[in-house]
Amino acid sequence: MPAGISFADAESSFSEADAVIYGIPYDRTASFRSGSREAPGAVRRASYNFEIKHFEHLPVPDVPIHDFGDLDDYIFPEDMHEEVKFSLTPAVRDKKFTVAIGGEHSVTPPIVGCFDDVSVISVDAHLDSRDEFMGSPHSHACAMRRCADIVGIDNVFVLGVRSISGEELDRDDIIPHITSYEIMESGIEIAIRKALDSVKNEKIYLTIDIDGVDPAFAPGTGTQEPFGLLPMDVKKIINTIGNRLIGMDVVEISPPYDHGGITSVLGARYIKEGITMFAKHHLN
Repeated sequence: MPAGISFADAESSFSEADAVIYGIPYDRTASFRSGSREAPGAVRRASYNFEIKHFEHLPVPDVPIHDFGDLDDYIFPEDMHEEVKFSLTPAVRDKKFTVAIGGEHSVTPPIVGCFDDVSVISVDAHLDSRDEFMGSPHSHACAMRRCADIVGIDNVFVLGVRSISGEELDRDDIIPHITSYEIMESGIEIAIRKALDSVKNEKIYLTIDIDGVDPAFAPGTGTQEPFGLLPMDVKKIINTIGNRLIGMDVVEISPPYDHGGITSVLGARYIKEGITMFAKHHLN
């Protein structure tokens, strides 16, 4: 358990819980500003800002939640991968709604590897589809390429992209995506439908890189990119795919750059929204 605090309302044992929260304080491949290793604690503290249930979803069943605490912090990403698989596999096996608080985006592929027959929808300013970055295939800049290796390129989709390198576009197997500019023009609803029509597997794992949200609303992140999504856009994504959602993460929150803690608050609220959607569609 994290020192002194767990996620709000996470008062159940692992065996009794329908949702399990994990902190993964890993940011060893950060390429600009590190600090996301501090996010699990900051997001947990921010979670006490909210009501237990959100009025717009009432009535919704109670959700027994267990906070597993933080995984160990390793230096090498391969060691982190093994720890993630060892720690999260029991919850996935028991069909508990699995929530991870990063850490950087490199934590997502080993989580996805715990699931069978799943699609991955990502909210991100970056395509994260390099084969390797700074000498590592497990960099946070390779997260969606590694997810595609696991589930197939036709089961990944990225929403809100506005930063793509030439090498990510100069290839035949470009990761399916829609830019934030297209979303600004046509609306988030059309973008969500495009994502759902693109992926093949029914079950969805949602990964939210907080830099997908415009830095005016989420400044506390390692690699800020202007012209991003609105916070409400991401809430609509969670709500729309909620009946197919089996797990999620929120990554790349960097508390040292989070003015007033607003990014951690937003991340905590997204987690509560995801758990609420799970309860609404699977616990009735």
